[in-house]
Amino acid sequence: MAAAAKQLHVTPQTVSAQIKLLEEDLGTALFKPAGRGLSLTDPGRVALSYADELFALAQEMVSSLRADVAPQQAMASFRVGVSDAVPKSLTHRLLASLHSAEKPIRLVCREGTIDWLLGELALHRLEMVLADRPMPAGLAVRGHSRKLGESEVAFFAAPAVARRRKTFPACLNGAPLLLPGPNTAVRGEIDRWLGDARLSPRIVGEFDDSALMKVFGEASEGYFPSPAIISEEVCARYGVHEVGRVAEVREAFWLISTERRIQHPEVRAVLEAARSAVFVPQG
Repeated sequence: MAAAAKQLHVTPQTVSAQIKLLEEDLGTALFKPAGRGLSLTDPGRVALSYADELFALAQEMVSSLRADVAPQQAMASFRVGVSDAVPKSLTHRLLASLHSAEKPIRLVCREGTIDWLLGELALHRLEMVLADRPMPAGLAVRGHSRKLGESEVAFFAAPAVARRRKTFPACLNGAPLLLPGPNTAVRGEIDRWLGDARLSPRIVGEFDDSALMKVFGEASEGYFPSPAIISEEVCARYGVHEVGRVAEVREAFWLISTERRIQHPEVRAVLEAARSAVFVPQG
């Protein structure tokens, strides 16, 4: 209390009284004794997250309305959550459309698990989430899922791994294979295809982060799958070769937002880019 009062240039009694009034108004305790000091209760942590958001929005409003601020300071932030399973190059292609927005924006990307990202979306810390699956049913988060598109899955390998092997998909039999983790949407599809095709590779690694899986593939650790739509980028960036595609296995990508009707211009721009420039049928 004393440290807070010093920063605010008021007395500790004033801070204590204000907190007590806030707790009475909310009907819950925000702090609890912790040794000689205080710590936040669970409701206190929730209140803090909303307070951080309120102050951030207030600062953004001030920066946007001041005519004499620098252009960089006046930029509004657009906050996007990206699931670990979404390839980085695909994320860039989807978000590149934001550079042509009428008003300049500062893009803020947060990466993590889908559960954590949806929690951040519910707290209005994100404007939208890019994921490899729609929002799970029954989740206590108000959100709406829109399918951006899908791609068949291709398999890749470094030259040292692909050299002197049978043609695809027989080359996977007994070969080292890197796979997306069990929490990714496409993993079940790949497992089913391997079973139906009677292929028995040696699974030497599982990765929730698709970029980390590609780095291991680049190091000749094994074959690995990735959406065929980004095949050229994968081959160029990681020095690998595409060895074959599986039409039966398709990976879909979704945009999740809190809006039932798309009103946010940046969200609309990403949707339009996905449908007109990224997930365009080939041939």
